[in-house]
Amino acid sequence: MSEMTRLQNFRSAVPVPTDLRAEEERLMAALVADEPKVHKVRPRRLYVGLAAGIAAAAVAAAAGALTVSDEPGGVVHTMPVAHVQLLQQAADAAGHDVQELHPKPGQFLVYKSQTMDPVEGGGGRYLSRSVRTIWLPVSGDATGGVLRTDVLEPKPYPGWPVPPEARQGAGKSSQGKAADFDQRAEWLRNDFTYLSRLPAKAPRMYEHLYSHLGKGPQADAQAWQNLGGMLTEAYMPAAQRKALFQAASAIPGVTAVGKAVDAAGRTGVAVALTLPGSGERQEYIFDPKSYQYLGERIVVTDAAIAKAPVGSVLTSSAQLSVRVADSAPAR
Repeated sequence: MSEMTRLQNFRSAVPVPTDLRAEEERLMAALVADEPKVHKVRPRRLYVGLAAGIAAAAVAAAAGALTVSDEPGGVVHTMPVAHVQLLQQAADAAGHDVQELHPKPGQFLVYKSQTMDPVEGGGGRYLSRSVRTIWLPVSGDATGGVLRTDVLEPKPYPGWPVPPEARQGAGKSSQGKAADFDQRAEWLRNDFTYLSRLPAKAPRMYEHLYSHLGKGPQADAQAWQNLGGMLTEAYMPAAQRKALFQAASAIPGVTAVGKAVDAAGRTGVAVALTLPGSGERQEYIFDPKSYQYLGERIVVTDAAIAKAPVGSVLTSSAQLSVRVADSAPAR
């Protein structure tokens, strides 16, 4: 009889997963990754004995926390595992996506989204809102794409009235070149051709998220934002998406948010990281049933730094649809 089975028999009041071996592998895979060979970014590791560790992980998962250490026997802190479970659900959903897209060279991926962003100028502040439809080449840079913007009614920035000039563009549309230039570093590209060549294994994807970063809170924050760059107006094959979500769960400082609303008003669950020195938390939102990616938002955590009340949503987006097109409209 395995340690996990004994635990289930003796702790019937604790909800241990039915597929014990699979859950053990999921937790260990999400929290333990190989040490990167190139950039020396070492993820936090779980150091426990095999039998005792399996039982401890199951009890901790039921309680909502896992003990993590940098060295054997050296406890650093206790971290929640809710975000690990959420991201694993997203990874599983990616692996079973029946609506998988298969774009080809020469085609375009078309993303429709609703956005909200802070604007400051003319002595005032407000939150601009719009619906974006962008055609991006399957291969190549963004300068070959087309962007259509439909301006919505603005919202007030917390504590500020909406200035009259902010409403002048509401209801208007524009269409033109998606970007005048695209000078992103190679490792920050997010076109489908590039993303489809990324590793399909979580440890190597984790290493990619930390490309040219090193380690520490600032590196963790940038890796978290790199994740967003691969989700927002970007699409990758299911294998890479699955690896991406598994890798993201091992970024130190990530937590789960029980309820988050995207820019389109859809309620989901989120994973988040507080960005050092910003007074803000960046969240990635998922559908609570299908675990499909919905969008992202930035929420105030420190009023003094962010100059807005705690809990204020300053930036948000909602990915409404993704499809493939043979061509883009005229600029």
